[in-house]
Amino acid sequence: MFHYLLKRLAFMGLTILAVSGLTFFLMNIIPGGTAELILKHTVLELEEIPTSEQIAEISSQYNLHDPLYIQFGRWLADALHGDLGSSYILKKPVTYLLLLRLPATIYLALASMTIAIALGVPLGVICAVKENKFTDYLLRIVTLVGVSMPGFWLALLLILLFSVTLKLVPVAGYGGIKYLILPAIALSMHTMAVTLRMVRTGMLEVMNQPYIAFATSKGLPPRYIIIKHALKNALLPTLTVLGLSLGYMLGGAVVIETIFAWPGVGSLLVDAITARDIPLVQGCVLTIVGIFVTINLFVDLIYTYVDPRIRYG
Repeated sequence: MFHYLLKRLAFMGLTILAVSGLTFFLMNIIPGGTAELILKHTVLELEEIPTSEQIAEISSQYNLHDPLYIQFGRWLADALHGDLGSSYILKKPVTYLLLLRLPATIYLALASMTIAIALGVPLGVICAVKENKFTDYLLRIVTLVGVSMPGFWLALLLILLFSVTLKLVPVAGYGGIKYLILPAIALSMHTMAVTLRMVRTGMLEVMNQPYIAFATSKGLPPRYIIIKHALKNALLPTLTVLGLSLGYMLGGAVVIETIFAWPGVGSLLVDAITARDIPLVQGCVLTIVGIFVTINLFVDLIYTYVDPRIRYG
């Protein structure tokens, strides 16, 4: 297990390094100079054109004249010491901005995951128990819609129905539970649908196993057999899906947070890309990738507790 952890941690480090480097170079090859965008967002009026002196001053201030590999090496060295730099536009440390926005993303992600699990797992079990019956067909249609419908489209439909027409919840914002309902539902729908389908497939495979027939022949209650024996063994593939989905949610559901004006890491990343605030983009990407690979490692480790037959060498 120790060697496995070392290998996984090494791969995690390489993944984070590769994504950070790719993001940095892609942000710098986008048409339009970084110095000009900084000036337009901080100094100049909307229609003003930056002068060459102003561009040279900003470039010198942020060392933008250096080759890209030197700029990236400087950022990487600072990041390894815990310094992600300061935002070009907001003039505040990137770490401070991330810590300010991360709780909102965690709040939204955990609420969405709770909805997805609370609905997806029991409905998947019902589909398996009621195989090829009306309930099964109906729920499979629902999952097909949930998997196929884009998140932004579902979000707009929810706003139109519950906020604009029925006026039950606010359109957007951040605060109490009433602001959380629509973005949590919109973000959880795809995960709920996938979880339902995975649980249904796993349950159908497990229910045909000899040990289920043996438990039935012993006269055990059907509910006990489903929960204690069938569901436990059918959850292993579902854990992978849930781990990936939670990483996506915690990393920042960019579209959902933007639509609902939710002040999380996803909306912060959109603002940073728009302003070409490279240190802030790097910090957001580093946070998202770090969360994603960490959750994947955690899911792999809990496999051994869900299924004792799995051992990592």
